Amino acid sequence: MADFKNNVSEKKGKVIYNIGIVKGIVRLAVEDVPGVAIQSKKRTVKKSTDGIKVDCANGLINVAVTVDVYYGYGISDVAYDIQRNIKHSVESMSKYKIGTIDVKVNGVIFSDENAAI
Repeated sequence: MADFKNNVSEKKGKVIYNIGIVKGIVRLAVEDVPGVAIQSKKRTVKKSTDGIKVDCANGLINVAVTVDVYYGYGISDVAYDIQRNIKHSVESMSKYKIGTIDVKVNGVIFSDENAAI
C-alpha cells in the first residue's frame, strides 16, 4: 500500500485583511467599553469620519479613536479600557500586532443629553 502522507505537499495559503475589517474590530472593541459614546458618522463631500482611524506601518496597526465619555465615568479609566480592549480584540482576531492606540476624548455627555441619543 502506498503511503499518501508522503505524496501530499502541504501549502499554506495567505490571509489578507481588508483595513475595513480591522476598523470594524476596533469599533466593536470601543463600543464594548462602558461609558463611551463613539463619534457618529458625519458624511461630507470629501470623506466620511466616524471617529476611528486605522493605519498599518511596519507590520503594526496604529489606531486613533475619538470618543465622548458619559458623565460619571473616569476619563482616564475609560481611555485605558478602550486601549486594552482594542489591543486584545485586534491581536486575538487577526494576525496583526498593535503599535499605538491614541484616544481623544472630545467631551462629556451629561444625563440630560443621554435622552436625546
